[in-house]
Amino acid sequence: MRSSLFSLTVVAGALLLQAATPAAALTVLYDKSRITCVSRQEKVPVEAQFKKFTAQIAFDPARPETGRAQIEIDLDSFAIGFAEYNEDAKGKNWFDVRNFPRAKFVSTSMRALGGGRFEARGLLTIKGKTNEVIAPFTYKENAGTGVFDGAFAIRRLQYNIGEGVWKDTDVVADEVQIRFRIIVAAARPAAKK
Repeated sequence: MRSSLFSLTVVAGALLLQAATPAAALTVLYDKSRITCVSRQEKVPVEAQFKKFTAQIAFDPARPETGRAQIEIDLDSFAIGFAEYNEDAKGKNWFDVRNFPRAKFVSTSMRALGGGRFEARGLLTIKGKTNEVIAPFTYKENAGTGVFDGAFAIRRLQYNIGEGVWKDTDVVADEVQIRFRIIVAAARPAAKK
């Protein structure tokens, strides 16, 4: 009886230790990764890219609850396709990059949704305003890389993006889709043949 209780205690302790062990950090392949945003201007979708960002991601698809992510976006790298629009977006009415050079996402939890789908919850800070966001994503491993694909919506006015006359949501919609495709070196080495 005593040895059975001891065995159960050891097994339970090992399981708790395994669950508490955080996932290993992954190496982000920046040249293959993208973060974009899609807004609607006069009801027409317009896509822009953030060309510079840093990401610290730890993730194990078998134990997503041990995962974590921190992503910082250089707002000065915003590119919508026209130099004049790029400069306007960096100004005080929009991103105000002089005072708020980066946007930052920090995960608070991750969980599996089933079928290779996951969800990260976290805090997104832009222009000094912080709100909770939920970012659903898929994760697939292929040819030595892991691919995170996801999208979530924010309301730009919650972050004071588009001040003054630009608060008019008939011209630029309040909802903005943030899309990401982050490619990492695969967490698990390929099996030897």
